[in-house]
Amino acid sequence: MKTILANVVPEETRLAMVSDADGELEMVEFERASQAHLVGNIYRGQVQNVLPGMQAAFVDIGGEKNAFLYIGDGLPYGEGEARQLPHQKIHIGQILPVQIVKDAVGTKGPRATMHISLPGRMLVLMPTAAYIGLSRRITDEGERSRLHDIAGRICPEGMGLIIRTAAAGASEEELKADAEAQLRIWNSILARFKLKGQRKGALLYRDADLLIRWVRDQLTEDISALVVDDRQAYLRVKELAEALTPELADRVKYYEGKRPLFKEYQVERELEKLGDRQVELKNGGFLVIDKTEALTVIDVNTGSFVGRSNLSDTVYQMNLEAAAEIMKQIRLRDIGGIIIVDFIDMDAAEQKESLLQRLRELTSKDRTKMTIVDITSLGLVEITRKKSRTNLETLIYAECPVCHGRGRVESPETVSIRISRDIRRLEKKCHAVDGYDIEVHDSVADELGANQLLMNLAAEFAFDLKVIARPDFHPESYTITQTSPD
Repeated sequence: MKTILANVVPEETRLAMVSDADGELEMVEFERASQAHLVGNIYRGQVQNVLPGMQAAFVDIGGEKNAFLYIGDGLPYGEGEARQLPHQKIHIGQILPVQIVKDAVGTKGPRATMHISLPGRMLVLMPTAAYIGLSRRITDEGERSRLHDIAGRICPEGMGLIIRTAAAGASEEELKADAEAQLRIWNSILARFKLKGQRKGALLYRDADLLIRWVRDQLTEDISALVVDDRQAYLRVKELAEALTPELADRVKYYEGKRPLFKEYQVERELEKLGDRQVELKNGGFLVIDKTEALTVIDVNTGSFVGRSNLSDTVYQMNLEAAAEIMKQIRLRDIGGIIIVDFIDMDAAEQKESLLQRLRELTSKDRTKMTIVDITSLGLVEITRKKSRTNLETLIYAECPVCHGRGRVESPETVSIRISRDIRRLEKKCHAVDGYDIEVHDSVADELGANQLLMNLAAEFAFDLKVIARPDFHPESYTITQTSPD
């Protein structure tokens, strides 16, 4: 069983899921009022530019950046719902209903699709895709067959349905009611889209906020309690739970403790560790997580772990424990895209296959689609994970103003040598009779005082050099000015 914790303040909502057995943090997600996500929203977009060579277009959705729309899979809108090739249908100025599937990241705008999906409690309605899918978490073949048959009967003509995990055990009447509710939403979206005088970029449908999404998607039989620390949010969640899952409504609790909710459940301490580059393992080993523009790299190190038997078993056991922590960190940090893991080298083919199988088993804990690809010839494990929303690191942290995101600054010795070069350059232009005053950061001042650089320069040009330590300076910044005569 698990407990969901909801920490709500006007500026931010934080949700965490912890295990009742050991208090381990299993999932966390933030949403801020100033950075509301766009994923799931549907807009009345206007095509601003078409790129035939990329089978893509840029669509104005009323935001600062145009949305990128891939149209290579055909256009499901137009006269008679005709599906023609993109270059035959898409043109500049065209008005389209588009749904955001990925938030803006860095300099890239959001990504949009014309294939709309409307999630309900037990199913997802796809008005523009005529197929039926089932959640991979429903493993019982008999139940899968039953749900598939029901979906075929209740699916609106020309549309598609995805049966969610929460649908397991549900009756046909319950599923039909959920499908009809989503169909009413779609019809209202179309009505607003066709409304005369509607401006371009108009919001046609807004996805539920974080708290409501968790109630809709996460409040299931394996949740022992959903604890909310804000009175108004609690009442809103209680009302929604009574409407969606009345049998689980009594599990929604209002937290009245004196200590902050996340501190009471030891979540705050775990959140602080999510920004660390190095992650300690219980057996003495550790992980190093580095993010690049193209991918995320995770390195496994033995640290103080020496094992109890031979080297092969020691490495294998180290990798198994690292695998569990790696999958947890990927999930908690919401790392998406390409992930490369450098496990400790194993020689036995059966151990490599066993490690891959363990990783694939652990993907079942993650609600985001993840694929364990394979082990490369260099022993690197390739993983891909879908990314749509702004991840935790981007939301919480900003680029360091000192190192500008590099993670390092020039050493004091490097800065000292640059100073010497600048002084020599200045001397070639005009000799400073009285010498120079040099203002530098404390660390560089110590370096200049510890080596012979200043003495050599003073002897070389026959002038005085005065170093002024400035703790408020950037470690790489300095000023050089001619000494004013007395």
